[in-house]
Amino acid sequence: MTMQDDDILVPRGSRSGAQARGDFSGRKARGPIIDQEGNEVRPETVEQGFREFRFEFGQGNPFGNLTREQRILRLEAIAKLLDVAFVLPGTNIRYGIDGLIGLIPVIGDIITTAISLWLVREARALGAPWYITARMLGNVAVDGVVGMVPFAGDAFDVMFRANMRNVRLLRRWLDKQPRV
Repeated sequence: MTMQDDDILVPRGSRSGAQARGDFSGRKARGPIIDQEGNEVRPETVEQGFREFRFEFGQGNPFGNLTREQRILRLEAIAKLLDVAFVLPGTNIRYGIDGLIGLIPVIGDIITTAISLWLVREARALGAPWYITARMLGNVAVDGVVGMVPFAGDAFDVMFRANMRNVRLLRRWLDKQPRV
């Protein structure tokens, strides 16, 4: 038995003769509006919420409103993704996308070095002094230069974990700073 195209686009009436439950066209809803917590919501509030709801594209930095702690947590998450996100099956060796992307000759190492440099830039934006950022840049440089060597450089990337080192340096320095 084949189905007509009209049957696909326009649903048939229910077999029991009653209206389908999902058909809301033309009918006004009855009963109260309930939110996720089970509280009743007044219809005026819903209408006002729809009027106020809007998207603004291209307005400012999407990460600009993060607190200092949120920025640090974001840096830690990116460092973990780059350096220790996965475990080599059957071993206890952890690796990240830095080691995977680094397998692409030259371009992969340039990409991961650029991401690592962005982490250093964020640390500087958080107020890290020159000697901390210099050590972080040194870690990125060693990781980037040695990582250019095919296969041996990728193994070095997995073991050296420059991004985790950099986040650890930043976290130690931040822990020594007085809370404001």
